[in-house]
Amino acid sequence: MKSRILVIGSSNIDFVCRMPRFPEIGECLISKDTYAFVPGGKGANSALAAARLGGDVVFCSRVGNDSYGNQLVDKYEKEGIDTRFVIKDKTARTGLVVMMAEETGHKRVVAYPGASSNLCLNDLEGAFTTYPDALLMQLEIGAPLVIAATEMAQEKGIKVILDAGLAKADFPLESLGKLEIFSPNETETQILTGIYPNSSDNCLRACVNLMNRVNANYIVLKLGERGCYIYDGIHCTHVAPVEAGTVVDTTAAGDSFTAALTYRYCENGGDIQDACKFANAVGAYVVTKQGAFSSIPTMKELNQFLANK
Repeated sequence: MKSRILVIGSSNIDFVCRMPRFPEIGECLISKDTYAFVPGGKGANSALAAARLGGDVVFCSRVGNDSYGNQLVDKYEKEGIDTRFVIKDKTARTGLVVMMAEETGHKRVVAYPGASSNLCLNDLEGAFTTYPDALLMQLEIGAPLVIAATEMAQEKGIKVILDAGLAKADFPLESLGKLEIFSPNETETQILTGIYPNSSDNCLRACVNLMNRVNANYIVLKLGERGCYIYDGIHCTHVAPVEAGTVVDTTAAGDSFTAALTYRYCENGGDIQDACKFANAVGAYVVTKQGAFSSIPTMKELNQFLANK
């Protein structure tokens, strides 16, 4: 039987504009590049990645009661995601992210959370009635909801995998319920600990700092092209990266990594090193493709990618 993964997080439309360079103040830049409206949101990216890899995914989020909201829900359902707890909010529009991307790869982003910011405790309580095996979420939904969700999961004996996406230095990590895995990337690690994990010593120092503040079985640092780093309170392990080739776009890499980690960890009986190797492979695939949803692989696509290594 597939592991059921409850994903709680944001859902929005990304307006992606590509241009040779950013316009100067007051300049109207005429660009021959393209633009597109595509699904996005850290929660949605995570839900899609877990579903495409084979998980039984329940998504808890909010969209507007508008055309974009309808498009997003239709997309999730076509991907096999359970959308019973994707609420169509009648008081706010679907969240919008405006992303301007230069040819160099540099980006400027403005986010309008919209309906996603109305996610509430009642939404979470309803989603927990699906009896998930694991809960996956990011810090993006705010401290009160993250803390409440970890407490609910702890009471029900549900594994919690918490991605530190959109971390803030003042997040009260000590108030979280029991976690199975806590996973920040390099920037989030520095925000939360003041330590940038650019060496083995700094990785260990950061992990010890986090483990002293978070009740987690594992800390998994996402190190980008350097792979990842595991700490269980006693032992530390560096898991080598999978060679990606040409990096095209890193937009959904972190979300997909943690979703893959969650899925594999549930499926393999809790083998953290195997789960991290698998997550590294998924992250390597994602960065070779453009966009968020369009870059996330199915298991078949991932196996083909690895066969060519």
